[in-house]
Amino acid sequence: METNKTAIFDTVAQRLKIEGFNIVNRDETRPWGGFFVIDEAQAQQFADTYFDGLDVDSLKIGGKLSPKILIVAPNTRLSWQYHHRRAEIWQVVTGTVGIKTSETDAEGEVKEYHPTNQIKLQQGERHRLIGLNDWGVVAEIWQHTDAENPSDESDIVRVQDDFGR
Repeated sequence: METNKTAIFDTVAQRLKIEGFNIVNRDETRPWGGFFVIDEAQAQQFADTYFDGLDVDSLKIGGKLSPKILIVAPNTRLSWQYHHRRAEIWQVVTGTVGIKTSETDAEGEVKEYHPTNQIKLQQGERHRLIGLNDWGVVAEIWQHTDAENPSDESDIVRVQDDFGR
């Protein structure tokens, strides 16, 4: 899977560069896949490209927006998790993925999402992204809810995690 993983990441990186995005961070180390962090100054361009021109000003809750691309491997699941300092909006770019959501710690049913399908996750809403039969690529925008203390990778409350994190 590692060779395939590197090839998938290289393909996505090439696409992002062709689209004119500045990749701030590339993380292939996650057990479920990984992600690219895009320059926050390109949030509107990112929304134009992946969210049908959604006006990023309409997404601002309490501060800046942080665009990312998530890459989830087949048959893997991200943590059942939520966040204290951000809401999120996701749009499937390629592949079919599963997503579970719930207002409580009890996991909801898996719903399938396909390219162009979008989901909005509220601050505190439990959620899990799931790789199904193939690699999934999901565009994500973090909607920071605390301008004084923006969300980061440490703002993850893991309710359940397949990897013991």
